[in-house]
Amino acid sequence: MLAVIIYIVAQFVSMLPVVIFPRLLGWSHDHATEWLNTVGAQFWYVLFAEAVTVGCVWWFLRSQNKSMRLIGWRWPRWPDFAKAIAGYFVYLVIFLIVAAVAIQLIPALNADQKQQLGFDNPAGTISLVLTFISLVVLPPIAEETLFRGLVYTGMRSKLRFIPAAILTSLIFSSAHLQLGSGAPPLWTAALDTFILSLVLCYLREKTGSLWAGIFVHAGKNSVAFWVLYLVPLLHIHWINLV
Repeated sequence: MLAVIIYIVAQFVSMLPVVIFPRLLGWSHDHATEWLNTVGAQFWYVLFAEAVTVGCVWWFLRSQNKSMRLIGWRWPRWPDFAKAIAGYFVYLVIFLIVAAVAIQLIPALNADQKQQLGFDNPAGTISLVLTFISLVVLPPIAEETLFRGLVYTGMRSKLRFIPAAILTSLIFSSAHLQLGSGAPPLWTAALDTFILSLVLCYLREKTGSLWAGIFVHAGKNSVAFWVLYLVPLLHIHWINLV
């Protein structure tokens, strides 16, 4: 419940400075609306949301006289990289197998559903860099801190590994259904993130750290960033050259 509250509060609080900023500058409604749809506005929203998330986790632990080390925050070590590489390939293989089976068993499952990332057609180097930071750098840090850090640690203190990992993953995957967005629930994204979370919980359990999970999470998002943003640009550039 605490994780859900932190997640919702972070989303709400982070909207305030982004919405208030245009009004402080005296922009018109049309100008403000146009700015809110830019990569820059989306970047600041993500930055505020992830900062509030990590800040709330830190504040809660401090109020309990506990440190961030309790939830797996320590300096990264070389074995974290190696375990992250192995963990990523394990996640990928499991997801491909489970997704293929799920599509066969559930014909109504739409495997082509697109997740609403909020970054539409970033143009230029600066926009691409901001998009990369917003999707590949910030979410893995904040989400691992909240879910595999606070949530999983709390679950694990009361439950065995398997039920703790499953419950943590159910909470994490439900956050990616994009309920309330006006679009149909993203069941494929929920399945994807559920499997990912199980692997991340295993890495958290075996390493005692969040770093291996952060690297896997960032790697997965990097692939999505490449496919969604860089490949189309390279394709357009190639066509122009031809």
